[in-house]
Amino acid sequence: MQSPVDIVKSILTPNKKLMPLTRVCRTSNATLFNNGFNLGLRFEGNGGTLDVDGKNYNLKQLHWHTPSEHRLNGIQFPAELHLLHQAADQSLAVVAILFNFGKEDIILLQIKNKLAELAKEACKKDEDATIPVGTVDLNELQKKSRKYYKYVGSLTVPPCTENVVWSILGKVRTISKHQLDALKAPLDASCKNNSRPLQSPNGRKIELYDELMH
Repeated sequence: MQSPVDIVKSILTPNKKLMPLTRVCRTSNATLFNNGFNLGLRFEGNGGTLDVDGKNYNLKQLHWHTPSEHRLNGIQFPAELHLLHQAADQSLAVVAILFNFGKEDIILLQIKNKLAELAKEACKKDEDATIPVGTVDLNELQKKSRKYYKYVGSLTVPPCTENVVWSILGKVRTISKHQLDALKAPLDASCKNNSRPLQSPNGRKIELYDELMH
């Protein structure tokens, strides 16, 4: 039950019982971190909420992978954003957003200067390099999802914990080449490309929610 996987037609199962993703993103105080193998934002308190099958999860952090970890019909994208949520019982749910090259991403525009500052910070082996960012407006990430793919997998970084509920949005967003370079700049040389290799579905089916189908 490991992640990521290639979302191919042969393992897709349209499910008319799936509900639209209910996501609320807030303007929250955040800290930019670099742990050597990837970088992201940690939120003070509650960065937002996610409702999956009636269960509520709180947004704890988001981070980027370059190139994408999940693939759509074998296609790998330049980047993938993971929004990591945790429920009261400590279970995890991740919303993944794929990025292709195009217009600049609004979230990355907000932290542009902080990314450049982070690139100058040395990351020690036993601790993250961190920079307070202040408030980050995540409302751009709250747009309604007309299509998404859902399956049960794992975290893609150690300890690769399983029983993680994944929701990969069908809408591919855009990122500029300059922004992609800025995401890679602070990372160790060996981690500039920090996507985990594809894992076997091992008989798992991926459920598809499609607003048109519903």
